[in-house]
Amino acid sequence: MTDTPARLLRLLSLLQTPREWPGSELAGRLEVSPRTIRRDIDRLRDLGYPVEASRGSVGGYRLVAGTAMPPLLLDDEEAVAIAVGLRAGAGHAIEGVDEASVRALAKLEQVLPARLRHRVSSLQNATVPLTRGDGATIDPRTLTVIAAAVTARERLRFGYLAGDGAASKRQAEPYRLVSTGSRWYLVAYDLDREDWRTFRVDRVSEPFATGARFAPRELPAGGEDGAELLARSMSRIQPELHIDVTFEAAADVVAARLPAELGALEPSGEHSCRLRTASRSSVEWVALRLALVGCAFEALGPPELVSHLRVLGDRLSRAASRPPAAGRT
Repeated sequence: MTDTPARLLRLLSLLQTPREWPGSELAGRLEVSPRTIRRDIDRLRDLGYPVEASRGSVGGYRLVAGTAMPPLLLDDEEAVAIAVGLRAGAGHAIEGVDEASVRALAKLEQVLPARLRHRVSSLQNATVPLTRGDGATIDPRTLTVIAAAVTARERLRFGYLAGDGAASKRQAEPYRLVSTGSRWYLVAYDLDREDWRTFRVDRVSEPFATGARFAPRELPAGGEDGAELLARSMSRIQPELHIDVTFEAAADVVAARLPAELGALEPSGEHSCRLRTASRSSVEWVALRLALVGCAFEALGPPELVSHLRVLGDRLSRAASRPPAAGRT
């Protein structure tokens, strides 16, 4: 193999396999001399790839962890698997990886060949996600189109369905995508209304990057980033709940089953803990997440949460006590 760039890519692809490669085997695979392999290894190191050499009668090379993440080479199957996994993480706002999933997915789908994008879409369309709580599912393409427009600072056109059911067409300058752990929001400057707005992404349809670039506007006073602006917007439409709940389970057990956004738990015993926090989430969502913890608990406040849990409990009890319908077992 005499083409140096092609040979380096092939060598890098081999080294990314988790094993040690004898120099003689690499030379045989690439049809070059061991001396050429040594020079190519030095070239990869100069590019930032941490290649470690072992000494001995049969010297070998392997790629090790370094201080920075170098570019990776993926074969077709690996690229499809990663894209499908990232779509799952991005589309369902999986806590802790959601925003990183969108950024990585936007980069990956930009360079995926058409044949692989089709395979990813086919796999996605053939599967049914199991969601928890009232987390709204979102077409990952919607997220990646918006994320790409945010990064490229391109104006965005999209349809939007408001909470009262009113449909409209919007043209905006997208500033930031923000995940709350249960929903995605777009923070943008609405060109028609000449003001900053936040949009629930699960209510966005057919987003389209127009190609028209824009210079970023200064956020309103006190809105250092998109998340702060979203929090202020939500505070105007959603009252704050001051939650006080005790659980009959250890704090680490409950913490593993509650969204981190609900705050930290206070251990009150070996098998008990307490949650005292404030949340802008809906009372319906909080009640459902508490029920999904899977242990006995008592809601001490606020009154609207206690009331909703009582109604929810009565509804579930009636559903479980109904006799089977005729003809059913």
